[in-house]
Amino acid sequence: MESCTSYNKSQGLMTTKEYNNYVDLYSDNLFRFILKNIKNIHSAEDIVQETYLKFWEKKETVKENSIKSYLFTTAYRTMIDSIRKTRKNVLPGEMESPDFASNEYNDLQEILHKAIEKLPIVQKSVVLLRDYEGYSYEEIAQITELTVSQVKVYIFRARKFLKEYLGSIEAVL
Repeated sequence: MESCTSYNKSQGLMTTKEYNNYVDLYSDNLFRFILKNIKNIHSAEDIVQETYLKFWEKKETVKENSIKSYLFTTAYRTMIDSIRKTRKNVLPGEMESPDFASNEYNDLQEILHKAIEKLPIVQKSVVLLRDYEGYSYEEIAQITELTVSQVKVYIFRARKFLKEYLGSIEAVL
């Protein structure tokens, strides 16, 4: 676990400087994770900001060795809440569904990003947490409130889809 500074352990207090160090340490990773899921810069910024606001409010109760996990868990849940609110406010047929099949891509990374976009939100989240952020199955289960078995199944299904999708694209290119 990366540690930027340690709390005043006798009092369990976190200083503003220590809090800011955690913001510096994890905000880019949180932003990338959320942005890869929702593809909206402003919403991703809002979710990260709300995550850190919640962290500030709970900073005295979050254990030092679980700050990164707390931040990703909070960001994930905030993102899910945001998606649910957005879907309630959008009329059927108004949500855009990008059509990636009509475009030709020569860049494998771009194709992979487009394939990840096609995954359901839960599969996309667990794959990103595992393959991009390096979390263990147990940590992903804690963040997403799934069982370890469910996490493994979602990752398996996502990777299977990605393999099939990339294989079909390769045949076209």
